Amino acid sequence: MKKNLELLAPGGDIDSIKAAIAAGADAVYCGLNRFNARNRANNLSLDDLIGVIRLAHRNNCQVFLTLNIILIEAEISALVSLLNKIVNIGLDGVIVQDFGLLYLLNENFKSLNIHASTQLTTHNEGQIQFLHQLNVNRVNLCRELNLNEITHLSSFGHTHDILTEVFVHGSHCLCFSGICYMSSVQNGTSGNRGRCGQPCRDQYITSSQGKTYPLNLKDISTFFDLRQLVESGVDSLKIEGRIKKFHYVYTVVDAWRKQLRNLYEHDNLGQDDSALRSMFNRGFSNGFLQGNIHKNMFIDNPRDNSARSLAEKNDTNNKAGIEQAKKKIYDDRSEIIRHVEKQIAHLSTEKIPLEICISGKPGTPLKVSVKTEEVSFNLFSGSVLVEVSPRSSCNGNSSSKQDRVDNCLGFDKLQKTFDIVNSSGYHLSNIVLQDLDKNLFLPFREIKSLQRAVLTALNDLDEFTPPITAPRVIKHTDEKIKPSLSVLISSPKDIHLCNKTTADFYFQLPDCLHENISEYKNLSLDNPHITPVFPSILIEEHFNAAIDLLHHIQPQQLVTNNTGIAYYAWQMKIPWIAGQYLNLVNSHGLKCLKKYFNCAGAFISNELNKTQIKRIQKPEHFNLFYSIYHPLLLMTSRQCLFHHVSGCSKERMDEQCMQECKKSATINNLRNETFFLKKELNTHNCIYNGLNFLNSDIVADIPDKFTSFFIDLRDIKTTTAAIEDKPALINIFAELLHGIDGAKEKIIDLISPATNSQYKKGI
Repeated sequence: MKKNLELLAPGGDIDSIKAAIAAGADAVYCGLNRFNARNRANNLSLDDLIGVIRLAHRNNCQVFLTLNIILIEAEISALVSLLNKIVNIGLDGVIVQDFGLLYLLNENFKSLNIHASTQLTTHNEGQIQFLHQLNVNRVNLCRELNLNEITHLSSFGHTHDILTEVFVHGSHCLCFSGICYMSSVQNGTSGNRGRCGQPCRDQYITSSQGKTYPLNLKDISTFFDLRQLVESGVDSLKIEGRIKKFHYVYTVVDAWRKQLRNLYEHDNLGQDDSALRSMFNRGFSNGFLQGNIHKNMFIDNPRDNSARSLAEKNDTNNKAGIEQAKKKIYDDRSEIIRHVEKQIAHLSTEKIPLEICISGKPGTPLKVSVKTEEVSFNLFSGSVLVEVSPRSSCNGNSSSKQDRVDNCLGFDKLQKTFDIVNSSGYHLSNIVLQDLDKNLFLPFREIKSLQRAVLTALNDLDEFTPPITAPRVIKHTDEKIKPSLSVLISSPKDIHLCNKTTADFYFQLPDCLHENISEYKNLSLDNPHITPVFPSILIEEHFNAAIDLLHHIQPQQLVTNNTGIAYYAWQMKIPWIAGQYLNLVNSHGLKCLKKYFNCAGAFISNELNKTQIKRIQKPEHFNLFYSIYHPLLLMTSRQCLFHHVSGCSKERMDEQCMQECKKSATINNLRNETFFLKKELNTHNCIYNGLNFLNSDIVADIPDKFTSFFIDLRDIKTTTAAIEDKPALINIFAELLHGIDGAKEKIIDLISPATNSQYKKGI
């Protein structure tokens, strides 16, 4: 049995990281106060991070930094500045989502190990291959996957030198991570920016099933599934909780460490998870992992369930029993807090004093001796020291003499040179010049090389990465672009529209392709002028069916919201366009897809505002797309969304649910805003906003940028009413693109109510 499974713990602040280390975590993941997907956590300063790395490494614990948000153009310079600061401090990996960041890491910061965030929604072989092409070392698999799927992807990942990790404890997301826009649309707080307001956990007007929190999932707990997780071949067990307190982190990590020890040393699993239940939880479920997606994965209360759990265990689940359980939970947590405080009291992230002694004589190399309480070592320059006479030093007029004067090894110069060690887990407490004449000269490159060698040795680096300036984004010569109109459909009955307009047509393929592959092969072959659009989620047989479809039809081009399809399109030399749910928000992201996968074009994310979009520059010979009218997809879920809303005759999902179920319902939040729950044939469950997205402003606001503007004419009913005459609607949007007076007003009259709040707010 594999016995080196990594236990990966959350670290929202220094005390939580110390608690994780004290409890036996093999690795921690943490964020700085910018660029990470938990902005509600306390997070760390750069100095904090440096101290954490030193402390963790002394305790055989790795440190992974979360940079797992999408990054707008205006932030790239600050991001590069940060990367310059962190690349040589001994980090064990960075966790990323944004394609622009992946590009920068591959081009300029190759020494950093790259981990793909759960926000990249990885769930099929093609995505593993896509990430391998971008030199990703590890991937966090989707939380919705079952053991068989995890086993397959872990094995496949290992053949491509990619490790896999899975969440085993903590909060569940109802939506596939990375493609949830509910908080963004409703509150202007994007989950892809680490600002999710969790509206799925909000209270709603009581549903017909008597539920007031109908979308609230229980937490993940796979504590008793550890043997199967080990057998699956997964490499790391990840605990969620960067906004949790240190006593929570300690308790959960300690429980999992003991469970691992039980399995490794005694081939036995403990059956007591009371320690986990004593900490904050919303109830526990392992439904996704076991492929048992059932009704009881929901809980009609988003608050802490620990007291109720204890009362149920004691068979006192009444008001008095719950109050008594609350008191015990409070007392127990107080005791745990005191215990953990003692455990971490001796763990320090303070920098260790370091002394440098510098010596040398003319004709010999410069010697730099470094000493701390932990290590000592000597380094030597590659060139020998040269003596410069005081007279020539003071009065030399030639540039070569002046260069030597400027590089004489005075105390101040050497102090400034080696002050850089303060950017590691050490601080320069003393620098000593031992019998070093002040008129000795050494080329600047040699001094710089010694400086970097000191840092490389102290931080145990394979190599030193020099700082870079933010890469320039080249604005190509202005060109007049006459954008085309593109129409998205999803029903064969709408194909006749192609004959009534000059617009380009695109056909949305369903999530479930396996059972109806022949139908879509024939449809594509009969209509080669229609571009297929591949969905975000394609798991196992549905992904394989999609690849089979690609090989069979060889389309002239395709749009994909799934990077696995993008990889195969690139391999098959099929021009491909990155879809609107791949979250493209900066120029470097476009460059990434163009350079590494020969991407032909991309949709710019609808989460951006006007100013943010204007800053983006496309690569040469690259097309940009933007959807100006569509139903607002808020989330896609592998769970059935109807259990606690309108009800479902099945307690759990089965193979027929995805293919055969067609259902819809609405829910209203306490602001009386309506959300539409949709389950179409051959798709996952979805939630749509009450109002469709309509942004007719962008056509005039940002001219000469977009190759095509999209309108979505699929039959998805929301509160927004539009004329049913689709050819007329297409013609009016065509008039808008042609600048015909009154077209914008006509559209607003014919489509209402609608929203473009994301275009106004941005991210």
